[in-house]
Amino acid sequence: MTARLVQGYEVVIGFETHAQLSTHSKIFSRASVAFGAEPNTQACALDMALPGTLPVMNKGAVERAIEFGLAVNSHVAERSIFARKNYFYPDLPKGYQISQFEIPVVQGGEVSFFMEEGKETVHKTVRLVRAHLEEDAGKSLHEDFIGQSGIDLNRAGTPLLEIVTEPDIRSSEEAVAYAKELHKIVTWIGICDGNMQEGSFRCDANVSVRKPGAPLGTRREIKNLNSFKFMQQAIDFEVRWQIEQIEDGYKIVQATVLFDPETGETRAMRTKEDSADYRYFPDPDLPPLVIEREWVERVKAQMSELPRVMAARFVADYGLPEYDATTLTQSKAMAAYFEATAKACGQPKLASNWIMGEVSRRLNAADIGMEQAPVSAAQLAALIGRIADNTISNNAARQVFEALWAEGAEAEGIADAARVDALIEAKGLKQMNDSSELEKIIDEVLAANPKNVSEYKAGNAKALNGLVGPIMKASKGKANPAQANALLLKKLG
Repeated sequence: MTARLVQGYEVVIGFETHAQLSTHSKIFSRASVAFGAEPNTQACALDMALPGTLPVMNKGAVERAIEFGLAVNSHVAERSIFARKNYFYPDLPKGYQISQFEIPVVQGGEVSFFMEEGKETVHKTVRLVRAHLEEDAGKSLHEDFIGQSGIDLNRAGTPLLEIVTEPDIRSSEEAVAYAKELHKIVTWIGICDGNMQEGSFRCDANVSVRKPGAPLGTRREIKNLNSFKFMQQAIDFEVRWQIEQIEDGYKIVQATVLFDPETGETRAMRTKEDSADYRYFPDPDLPPLVIEREWVERVKAQMSELPRVMAARFVADYGLPEYDATTLTQSKAMAAYFEATAKACGQPKLASNWIMGEVSRRLNAADIGMEQAPVSAAQLAALIGRIADNTISNNAARQVFEALWAEGAEAEGIADAARVDALIEAKGLKQMNDSSELEKIIDEVLAANPKNVSEYKAGNAKALNGLVGPIMKASKGKANPAQANALLLKKLG
């Protein structure tokens, strides 16, 4: 990776992401994982670590791990081991967490994505070290109004896939781009709902700085980043803080830190442990997890088309640039919307431009997903068709689109093309394609603007703009711009 320097230092970031798997029950018990239940109403005897209980592996969690491994070109281990990770938290009932250490179920792999760097679109790849299955801990609740803390074990035993990267990331922007791509992958294949507010997708960033070419610096781990905005803010602050410490002559101490969105600062929570501190050893209550090749092939056969595969198909079948194809496969809903629009109008690049531009802008402004878009793919296709056949200009099309968006479901039952045509007619937006009528307007404009004509003929190309504006005004914006330009240049010789 090319080094991007901050005050003469190279930033080095590795990620650990906990994706909550979309099973209905916990990883080693049958207790529910539904969000929002009253505290301790979804914790069974096993989750509470009562004597005599034994864990039983959730097959659905394993299948989701296999799906992830296939999605990121990893090796799915034929045999992996569960271990006990020993540490004390008040909300960890057993005093240890069941996880995987020496032999994880998913090994290697990569996540690739595009991002903007200046005026260029750059392709990036982050290598994965592993992804392993583990159980979540409970949650400590600090009730300020009674001055006490309580323990909620509803989350205890929730199935997680911890996804660990190599330290390949070199900026906060790259970190966010990677996290968004990973979020897209796990939600696309359906192994995680990706709800960051509910804790279903939590990221930890290991951040360090070094002089170019020097060994890796001491890292500090920013825990539980649950928004892309806060992720970038936290990393940027941590980078600045570490550089200032080093420049002032201090050494960075390995630690776990938290980000405070109110102050925009990170603060140390505890000194960071290493693997030896957890005293890992194989869990005697769980046999090795054996995954036969036939099982992997069955899971593979049932998986839907992956986003990177679909993006490659969009490039091949529709002639789209890679950036467009990657953007349009941010979600299944957006990809389906594009494909339906492109097939209906036969103008894939125009469809791509509209979806990445006007449609996305309005979705973001309304804070809704593609599934809730008031303008259907068929309506957008009909609108694009009218641009392509020169019935309306791009500017007029935006007015029609705005009307369609405002109507939403009110226009249900009306044929899409008919509704688009009715709006064009009602608003008087149809382009003037009659060359004789357009020639008449051009002749009048030329006669009224002799100075611009003479300046243009004398070699001042900018003088042409002083003629185009009056032509569009005289035609009330209905003149076909391309046709008007061609006729104007012809008349100017």
